[in-house]
Amino acid sequence: MTQIVVLPHVELCPDGAVIEANPGETICDALLRNDIEIEHACEKSCACTTCHVVVREGFASLDEATDDEEDLLDKAWGLEPNSRLSCQAVVTEEPLVVEIPKYTINMVSEGKH
Repeated sequence: MTQIVVLPHVELCPDGAVIEANPGETICDALLRNDIEIEHACEKSCACTTCHVVVREGFASLDEATDDEEDLLDKAWGLEPNSRLSCQAVVTEEPLVVEIPKYTINMVSEGKH
C-alpha cells in the first residue's frame, strides 16, 4: 500500500487525511474509496477537469500525462506545473502529497464538453 497525504480542503476534507492506495490505482479511485468525494463529472474518462489535483510531493513517481490529459489540464482552474487529473494519475510505490484545488471548472455541466 502507498500512503497519500491529502492536504486540507474546506469542503471535501477539512482536516486533511492520510489514506492508503494500491499501486496501480488512480489517485481519484483512492480518494473516492476513502470517502473523499472529489468531483469526477466525466466518470473518470479523461474528458473534463473536475478531478484536477496538484501533486505537492511524489510527482516524479507518476507516469507522464498523455497529450489528452495535458490538453484538458490547460483548461483547469489553478493549473500548476505539478497538476494532474486524478483519474489519470496512477499511484506507484512512492508516497504522495496531494492538494485538491479550492475550485473546479465543471466543463460537463456548463455545456463546454
